[in-house]
Amino acid sequence: MANSEDRLNPSFVSAGPRPGVVQPGTWVEIEQVILTPEQRSPSLPEDTKKVPYMMRVSGFLLEPAELGVECSIRTIIGRQLSGVLKVINPSYSHSFGSTVPELLKIGTQADP
Repeated sequence: MANSEDRLNPSFVSAGPRPGVVQPGTWVEIEQVILTPEQRSPSLPEDTKKVPYMMRVSGFLLEPAELGVECSIRTIIGRQLSGVLKVINPSYSHSFGSTVPELLKIGTQADP
């Protein structure tokens, strides 16, 4: 998830007549409920069944919007979606963990 500086970058947020409004064309992330807890499978673990199944999607904002408000975006591949505006200028924060030195040798040594 992006840090707080990214979320409120002044170049993306208006200071004009509607302060805090994110401008159309800004790269943003929205969140949408796919399944409510009631719609989820009964075979799921109890703690999983209690929360909605959510989707997060990045795209270009289509109209002025504020964080936490329903808006529409157009994704890179042209899909138009609606959801709650969550992040301005989102970035990736995942990794594949620390390097495992033993794995670096796999495939580099010839068998005698």
